[in-house]
Amino acid sequence: MRAVDIIIKQRDKEALSKAEIDYLIGNYTLGNIPDYQMSAWAMAVLLNGMTDQEITDLTLAMAHSGDMLDLSQAVKIAVDKHSTGGVGDKTTLTVAPLVAACGLPVGKMSGRGLGFSGGTIDKLESIPGFQVDLSTQQFIQQLKNHGIVLTGQSADLAPADGKLYALRDVTGTVQSIPLIASSVMSKKIAAGAQAIVLDVKVGQGAFMRTLEEATQLANVMVSIGKLSGRQVIAVLSPMDQPLGSAVGNALELKEAVEMLHGVGPEDYRYHCLHLSAYMLILGKLAKDIDEGVAMAERAIQDGSGFAKLRELVTIQGGDVSYVDDLEKLPKAPLVESVYAEGEGWAAMVDAKEVGETSVTLGAGREQKGDRIDLAVGIMVKVKVGDRVSPGQELFEIHANDPRKLQLAKERLKCAVKIVNRPVEKPPYFHGVIGM
Repeated sequence: MRAVDIIIKQRDKEALSKAEIDYLIGNYTLGNIPDYQMSAWAMAVLLNGMTDQEITDLTLAMAHSGDMLDLSQAVKIAVDKHSTGGVGDKTTLTVAPLVAACGLPVGKMSGRGLGFSGGTIDKLESIPGFQVDLSTQQFIQQLKNHGIVLTGQSADLAPADGKLYALRDVTGTVQSIPLIASSVMSKKIAAGAQAIVLDVKVGQGAFMRTLEEATQLANVMVSIGKLSGRQVIAVLSPMDQPLGSAVGNALELKEAVEMLHGVGPEDYRYHCLHLSAYMLILGKLAKDIDEGVAMAERAIQDGSGFAKLRELVTIQGGDVSYVDDLEKLPKAPLVESVYAEGEGWAAMVDAKEVGETSVTLGAGREQKGDRIDLAVGIMVKVKVGDRVSPGQELFEIHANDPRKLQLAKERLKCAVKIVNRPVEKPPYFHGVIGM
């Protein structure tokens, strides 16, 4: 078997066998196939696509390129969630404790932010001492003993994906749906979850800009799940405007914790309750969405969700006083607002512009090694469809540098579009695939 023959076959739109895909991924991981050949193959995939079976075989080959966690030794069933990335998406920090408090174990490995898409691990590091680099054994033991674990992605899981992603990033092949789907699902499968809820974002502040693209990606990932013996549900959620109000690490952690007390923006509350419900359905603890939402709401009302977060912070070495007293979280020295100059209705609150502005403030990374400022960010005070009056607060900027603050104020003035007619509020979800 030769790599060049596999490339030619992919170029000519012929389906690859499992053996061919295993050969390609295995030898690339070992360094036996050079980057230039893998680049040619990735471009052929981008241009010609793959069948669902090919994508599943690719996913499993990447998953098996490193360690494979078996969570069945710790719990009967573990559920995971994954977001394709957005602005203000701090959902895991609220949802994981709620679901775990309902009695369903949640084992999740999360990433760091890159660009304007924030990372769960960065937000958790707003809590001093919180350990984000648990070993595999610690992960399994904590899941067994406490029913919840949130840690960084292990380098030993799906190493083929890390190597291939770095190559895609510099060869113009990131946008391939088969390669995106296999990248996401290989890590989830390697991490051992038997049930997965995917939050597929669509819009200006998302990786998939159109509903058609997002639906295609969601369908492919659900198909991978079924073909690989996992239960998968994909929720299509809009990301034209930021989710909730907070954008920035400590600000988002604060909002996520407040939601465990029942306080926060309505769109974020809906999002958390319904994602929790879908996880509970997959875990066989709720028979339908209404029962799942009611269970998650009870975990807020009776305080068990917040208690589970405190337990998580404590067992992973974090200073729990920072979630008990949110005023202790990192704070930026400069806080100023952007106000509306006209009146009407908000027709656009550009998530991409808000996200990119937060990065310029220091809340995100433009490159993987960049340091971030946990305190800076933006509080979004307006939503699409809101009535706006002159002088009304639109954004509250948290900054550490006067020059960056001024640049942020100028950018955010362009992030809201106000029109002179009522605007319909967008839906909370576009649809659900896999139910």
